Amino acid sequence: MWLELSNTAVLHQMRRDQVIDTCRANSIVSRKRRVLTPNDLKHLVVDEDHELIYCYVPKVACTNWKRLMMVLTGRGKYSDPMEIPANEAHVSANLKTLNQYSIPEINHRLKSYMKFLFVREPFERLVSAYRNKFTQKYNTSFHKRYGTKIIRRQRKNATQEALRKGDDVKFEEFVAYLIDPHTQREEPFNEHWQTVYSLCHPCHIHYDLVGKYETLEEDSNYVLQLAGVGSYLKFPTYAKSTRTTDEMTTEFFQNISSEHQTQLYEVYKLDFLMFNYSVPSYLKLE
Repeated sequence: MWLELSNTAVLHQMRRDQVIDTCRANSIVSRKRRVLTPNDLKHLVVDEDHELIYCYVPKVACTNWKRLMMVLTGRGKYSDPMEIPANEAHVSANLKTLNQYSIPEINHRLKSYMKFLFVREPFERLVSAYRNKFTQKYNTSFHKRYGTKIIRRQRKNATQEALRKGDDVKFEEFVAYLIDPHTQREEPFNEHWQTVYSLCHPCHIHYDLVGKYETLEEDSNYVLQLAGVGSYLKFPTYAKSTRTTDEMTTEFFQNISSEHQTQLYEVYKLDFLMFNYSVPSYLKLE
C-alpha cells in the first residue's frame, strides 16, 4: 500500500513542479507581481469542515465535484452526491467561494487548507464547451448572449434569423471569435472557455493537487482519501456516452486553418505547458 501511495505522491509532485517551472519560465511570478483580489477567487469553493479549497473549471467534471463539495459541506444534508440534481450543483448559493471572506480569512485559508483543481486537454475542453453551449437547442441564453455576437462578427451575409437567434454558430466561427483581439479587449472569456490559468491563478496560488480529466476517478479518489473522507465518499463513476473525445476534437479541428490553429494555440499555450499536455498531433501549426 505504501509503495502505491508513494508512486502517486511522486506523480503529484511532478505535476506541481511542472506548474512551478512553467510559471518561472514564463516569468509570470516575477513580472506580474499582480496581487490577487477577492474578485479573482470566485472559482475557489471552500469546505471549512474538511479544510479544502477546490477551484472549479467548467467542462472538467465540475458538476460532480460541486456535488461532492455539497456533500462535504452539507453536514449530513446529503450522503449520495448523485442524488443532487445537476442544476442544483450550479446554484451559487449552495457553495461558499473564497471571495466571500475577509482578506485575513482568505490568506489564512490559502495558507492552511488543501487546495486542488482538475484540468483537461485544453482543446478537448474547448470542443466540449462548444458542443455543450452552441449545439444544444436548450442553451438559448448562450445563443442569445454569445451566439448572436459571434455570428454578427464572424459571418458574412448572415440571415436575420441567425442574427436574432444565434443558435447555429459553427466551430470555425467560435474559434475566429476567440482569437479576435477585439474579443479579449472587450470582456473576459466566459468561464466555459476561459483558460485554467485565468480561472484558478496557479502561479499565485500553490495547489497541492492537480487532478486530470484523463485519470479523473483515481485522482478524485486520491483527493478524497487525503481529505480523510475516502472511506465513505467516492467519486461518482459514470461513463457519459456524449463526452467529448480526442477523436471528436480531431474532427472539429480539421476545418480550422493552420493560421487560426496557431493563434488559438497561443491563447491556450500556458494551459498546455503548465499541465503537461503536448501539442496535439492533428494541429498544422505555422
